[in-house]
Formats: sequence, C-alpha cells, structure tokens
Amino acid sequence: MADAALAEGFDLRRLPEGFIANPYPFYAALRAHAPVHAFGNGQILLTRYADLERVYKDAATFSSDKTVEFGAKFNSAEFRASETGACPLYRHHTTSLVFNDPPRHTRVRRIIAGALTPRAVAAMEAGIVALVDTLLDAAEARGRIDLIEDFAAAIPVEVIGNLLGVPRDERGPLRDWSLAILGALEPVLSPEVEAAGNRAVTAFLAYLGGLVEERRRNPGDPDKDILTRLIQGEVGGERLSPEELLQNCIFILNAGHETTTNLIGNGLHLLTEHPDARARLLAEPDLMRKAVEEILRFESSNQLGNRVATTDFAIEGRDFPAGTQITLGIGAANRDPAQFPDPDIFDVARDPNRHLAFASGIHQCVGMAVARLEGRIALSRFLARFPDYHLDGVPERSQRVRFRGFSRLPARLG
Repeated sequence: MADAALAEGFDLRRLPEGFIANPYPFYAALRAHAPVHAFGNGQILLTRYADLERVYKDAATFSSDKTVEFGAKFNSAEFRASETGACPLYRHHTTSLVFNDPPRHTRVRRIIAGALTPRAVAAMEAGIVALVDTLLDAAEARGRIDLIEDFAAAIPVEVIGNLLGVPRDERGPLRDWSLAILGALEPVLSPEVEAAGNRAVTAFLAYLGGLVEERRRNPGDPDKDILTRLIQGEVGGERLSPEELLQNCIFILNAGHETTTNLIGNGLHLLTEHPDARARLLAEPDLMRKAVEEILRFESSNQLGNRVATTDFAIEGRDFPAGTQITLGIGAANRDPAQFPDPDIFDVARDPNRHLAFASGIHQCVGMAVARLEGRIALSRFLARFPDYHLDGVPERSQRVRFRGFSRLPARLG
C-alpha cells in the first residue's frame, strides 16, 4: 500500500518530497499501480517500457509537433502584445528538429546526419582524447576538480564548438545559453526562467547570424563542418530556410551539451557509489562501452519526453481523445523489470541493454554516436588517470526534472 500511496495524486508540476534526489521509487510505484497516470489537466504520464516503445514507433499517431502546447506555455504578455505574438523560446522550440514531424523533421535530420557519419565520428576521436587529456592535466596540477564545471561540461561545449566551427575564444556564453533555453522545458515554468530563456535565444540568434554570414563567405568542409553542411545541404532540392538554419544550430548545441554533460557527470558519480563496478572497469577496461550504456540506462540524462495524439487512441484498456498530451517517462521505462532483469542494480557488463535514453523510432537521437564516443573517452581516461578519485564535499544535484544530473560535484583526485 505504501507504493500505491506514492503513485496516488503524483504530479510532475508539484513534486513530492525526495523526488529530485531519487525519482525511481516513485516511478516504480507508478509502473505498478498507475502505468497510465492521468494528471488533472488531461495530460497523461507513461512509465512502462513497452508503452514508450509503442509511442516512439508510431509517429503518425503520436506527434512531436509542439505548436499548440508551446503556444500556451510560452505566452509572456510582452510577446502577446508584439507584432509577431511569438516569443523567442516559442520560435526556437517549434522550429528545431526534435519538436517537429515529417516532412520538416526528415529534411533537417538528413542534412545533419550527413555530417555525422560513422567515418566522421571516428575522425573526432583523436581530438576528443587530446581535449580530455588537457582537462586532466589541468586537474592534476590543481589536485582537485569539480567533475561538472571543470570536466563533464567542458567536453561537449568544445566538441560542438568544433563541429559548428565556433572560434574557441567565442565559446564562453554557449553553456549558459544552453542551460537557460533547456531550463524552459521543465514541467513548471516560472517567469524568471522564461525571461532567461528568451534572452538566451535572442543572444544566441544574434551571434549565429554573424557566424553564418562568415561561413557563407568562407565555407568549411561539409563532411566535417556541420554549419557548412546546414547552409549548403539539400533534400529534394530544398535547403533550410534562414530561420530553420539558425534554430537548428541552437538545437545541436542544446541536444549535445546538457545530456552529454550529465552522462559523464552521472557516470563519475555512480562509480564513487559502486566501488565494485569501478574495480571491474579498472581490471577490464574493454567493458567501458557497455558501462556507458548502463549509465545511460541507470541514470538517464534525459528523463522525460513528450508527444501529442493526432487521433483517438486506447492504452491499458482506456480511451483517450485526439489532442491528449503525453509525457514519456524515459527514466521510469529504463528501470522497468519487464525489460531489464534486476533493473535497480548497476551492472557495467549488462547485455543486452536496449535502453531508451536516446529515444527510439524516427526521433532517435541523431548525435548519439558522438555522445557515446565522448562518454567512453572521458570516463575511461579519467578512471585510468585517477583510479582513486573520491568526492570531496556535498554534491549539488540539478533541480531539474527533465534532465537528470549535477550542477556541482567536487572531488579529490586521490
């Protein structure tokens, strides 16, 4: 009955005590007692693996288009009164790849994916190794490190900065812009968070406008430089509009930054909590590829997704109308015992491990190979260099529901 009590009345907009620290008991209760959980506003939350797979694979019934949802969410009075009536956050999130359906989604995805071929991703390895080693050299000189600020967050910003060809001395604002824009996707949006997100989109667009003009004058190699590929790429003879081009540059940074930061930070934290897993990776370093997948499953960087029903549908014997907004419990599905034996055990050798951290179907993460490469290199080289590292201070967990990670993780290097 205690589990049933956890599920009863659960609402992502009014989080119960202890949820941020450990959401998994709540997710387990929902899977067991309310796998299709209705909120008071007509939205539903799905927590079972099979239900998420069904939604991911049926993009015709379950749309990623957010024009209606975000039109209601991003509705600051100052922008309602403007000529366009569309705030920067609305313009960004309704234009970027992840919140669109075919044919726009198909066209943008194909252009981006062409710069992230297996060959192109493999060519990034040497540069990522050099970057990680530089960060570790600096940490060794200091004798201590914040595993987020000094390491996990620094890696994807540099990798994506290289992909887009952002000059190194101009990358300073990228992380703060990304955090502000993604923060506006949380279930509860305060006026302060919305204002910060709008400022970040506006500043980012202004910066990218100059960068795009420079790249048009001096194109890079479209097989390596994503910005050049976005400018020049065509699908069916059609190129990206100026708005699509700029907004999807922002999307590439956002999609690759927060989630990869959390993958690396969560992994380093988990290895302090599971010394047996750390010892096994030190003894069997070839397990790191599987370990990265287990980190993604066990502490999914992205905990929530969203869809909207285009037609009436039924699930768990219940009927729902077209227009129903659906929250996908990715973190819950990745701990579903119907899919993963002993799901609450952190097993760095788990195989098979068909987690949903990168989603599934047509919206499966286009940059997942890059994220896996960054995670494997960062974790393996950190562990080999500092096998006895330990936390030194109280970790500060990010107070976000959608993205699970830490904002501060102080450590000694052993």
